[in-house]
Amino acid sequence: MRSRKTAQKPTTASRVFDAANIVFLVALAVVTVLPFIYVIAGSLASEAEIASRAFFLWPRDVVTDSYDYIFSTDTFLRSLIVTILVTTVGTVIQVLLTFTMAYPLAKRYLPGRNVILMAVIFTMVFSGGMIPTYLIVRELGLLNTYWALILPLAINPFYLIIVKNFFQELPEELQEAARIDGCTDLGVFWRVVLPLSKPIIATMALFYAVAIWNDFMSPLLYISDTSKWTLQMFVRQMTISSDMANTLGQLDPNYIPPEQGLKFAVIVVATVPILLFYPFLQKHFAKGILLGSVKG
Repeated sequence: MRSRKTAQKPTTASRVFDAANIVFLVALAVVTVLPFIYVIAGSLASEAEIASRAFFLWPRDVVTDSYDYIFSTDTFLRSLIVTILVTTVGTVIQVLLTFTMAYPLAKRYLPGRNVILMAVIFTMVFSGGMIPTYLIVRELGLLNTYWALILPLAINPFYLIIVKNFFQELPEELQEAARIDGCTDLGVFWRVVLPLSKPIIATMALFYAVAIWNDFMSPLLYISDTSKWTLQMFVRQMTISSDMANTLGQLDPNYIPPEQGLKFAVIVVATVPILLFYPFLQKHFAKGILLGSVKG
């Protein structure tokens, strides 16, 4: 019998390299996480403590006045509901449009395929710009509508290329077998391709959902009706406004809200929901992004 090869012992250089990597990654993680911890701590601290302490990771006295004040106002709750609806509907539409366009482009026999792909790649490098896009949205009658937050960015060309590459890697034999059994192209896409595409679907859904949730430029440009504000517009207005009561629609004019604590609390509330969304898709995330980025 052939003897098994013994595992090679790590050299001193490799140990030093691994240790340097660990130190660097830990330092990077600390730099990334500490500001968010500070924001959470500030949202639970009193105004006096925020003013007296330059930096802290845990308040001396935990108070929830900022959160109580936020959740008691109609403006915040309305913007939160609007953001959830726009994110949900927008993600479904964008994933659907991206996948239905990427599937035929993955077929090399599609007439005009190369021309369409060149047009897609062109949009990755050049775009019409803010003003032409605004004029198009206005002419389509989408101003002050939620569709203005979804349709202009309905298909991301980079994500489209990733999904197309993923479809090209799927076994063609499975699709041919489905056609022999009587499936149409739409049936093959729905019954064979999509069930095999759960990792890339989860990845694209996460990308699109995060982009819509964090987008404040689109509502800033297209939404002038404050009743249709998204959460990011609400956060923006909160961080730049000196009149908190007016921004939040406070009914009691004699009550002075905690200004800095409110800003911290609003940032936390706007960030935590999308963070909670990630663990459900984490198992598909790495696999999906790698599968779609190998072949051209």
